[in-house]
Amino acid sequence: MRYHIIDKKAGWKFFKTILLVSILIQNIGCASTAHYDQYVYIQTTSAKVDALNVMDLATDEYSSHQQEVKQVVTSIDKIYEYERNRKNNDVTIKLWGKLKDTSGHLFSGFINRWEKEGKLRPVFIQESKKEVGESFDVIAQLESKKIKPKQAQ
Repeated sequence: MRYHIIDKKAGWKFFKTILLVSILIQNIGCASTAHYDQYVYIQTTSAKVDALNVMDLATDEYSSHQQEVKQVVTSIDKIYEYERNRKNNDVTIKLWGKLKDTSGHLFSGFINRWEKEGKLRPVFIQESKKEVGESFDVIAQLESKKIKPKQAQ
C-alpha cells in the first residue's frame, strides 16, 4: 500500500478550500450567519497589513519592537471582541481564535516564538507571513461573502 505525504502548502490549500466551501454552504442558510459589516472588513484588512509589517521586524531582537507588537496584538484583540459580540458569528470567531492562539502556527504563535527566540530567520518569517496573510484573507473573504443589509430585505 502506498502512502502519500501531503506537504504543508498542499495541506493548507486543502484546509482553506474545505473551509471556504463549508462557509459558502453555511451562507446559503442566511439566517444562521451574521450580516456583512463594513467596519469588520476594514479592520480585518488593516490588521492584516499591520501584522505582516510587524512580522518583517522579527529579524531584529523582539525586545526592540515590543511596542509595535503590542499595538498590533491590541488591534486584533479589539476586532476579536467586536466579532464575539455579533450574533450568529461562530465561524468567524473560531478563525480569529486560530490567529490569536499563542501555541499555534499563525500570528500569535509567531509572536510567541519571536519573543522566546529573540530573533527569527528571514526564510521562516516569509513562510509564516504567507500562512498568516492567507488566514486574514479567509476572514476577509468570509465577511465579504456575508449578506449585505440591502440584500436581506
